[in-house]
Amino acid sequence: MTGQNGVTDSEHFSPYRADGKLYGFVCIVTGATQPVGKAIVAELAAHGAACIYACSSSPNEAHAQVADADSITTQYPNTKVIGYPYNMTSEEDTLALIDDVLNSWGRLDVWTSSTGLLGPRSITQTGPKDLYAAFDTNALPAFFALKYAPAAMAKTSTQKGSYPNAAPKTTPYGSIIVVTSVAATYGGCWAPAFTMASHAALGVVRSGVLVLKGTGVRINAITAGQIDVGLDLEDCGGEYMARGQFPPASVQAGEAQKRTIGLERAGRPEEVARVAGFLASGFSSYMTGAELRVDGGAGVMNPVTVPV
Repeated sequence: MTGQNGVTDSEHFSPYRADGKLYGFVCIVTGATQPVGKAIVAELAAHGAACIYACSSSPNEAHAQVADADSITTQYPNTKVIGYPYNMTSEEDTLALIDDVLNSWGRLDVWTSSTGLLGPRSITQTGPKDLYAAFDTNALPAFFALKYAPAAMAKTSTQKGSYPNAAPKTTPYGSIIVVTSVAATYGGCWAPAFTMASHAALGVVRSGVLVLKGTGVRINAITAGQIDVGLDLEDCGGEYMARGQFPPASVQAGEAQKRTIGLERAGRPEEVARVAGFLASGFSSYMTGAELRVDGGAGVMNPVTVPV
């Protein structure tokens, strides 16, 4: 069927829409209980995604409240947000999640792996179990996405569903987005376990380009710098803080941020999410294997060393 300007429905709802909308897209966001994950869910909804699986970091979290689904649905009523209990380090849970998505929607288009574990703040506090946990949390979910999401993203359908923001999918395509830290590109950020595991997450992206060759699926990384995720060194214990995705912005005083960050402040979760929205959409159609650094220019001026 041909619409205005001779554009067919298939072309109109392709991933290369000129307006960057994600109509018809079914998305997965892991780590949606973290501030950045929550912001990504809201951003994909703003782009018009049909459905977003907002996955908890573990099955024990209150997944029904993940990503403020009610408020997002109120603001974007045509996007369905599903809070999903998920063990991000489980291969079985990953396969079950994909089966659920395909059985319910018949397609998968975007997978955002937004997970992270800071772990101990120094090497003297770090043991083998801490190192394994860092790799499991920071890199393994991205690996599972690379291994299993492309086959689901290859599923196509010429039929337009009956749900809001529905659209046909006539060609295989997809976007895998790995959100990690600037610790993936240099040392001196937090502690060795976090730095090593962040490097591994970026390695998934770089190795993924060849793995995905010919599939129509792209994979890119966001490496974030100082992001204000609402944690304060005085108000939370070290053990709680170590479970966070990024070092608290408060580890650097305002004066230090002005001196070492080009934009003179810490970033906000929604500023990371906007880059994820770009990578999910057709605006980034010729990008794969890229690392988009969201750090306010700190890494260009002088890599920030976070005091421990």
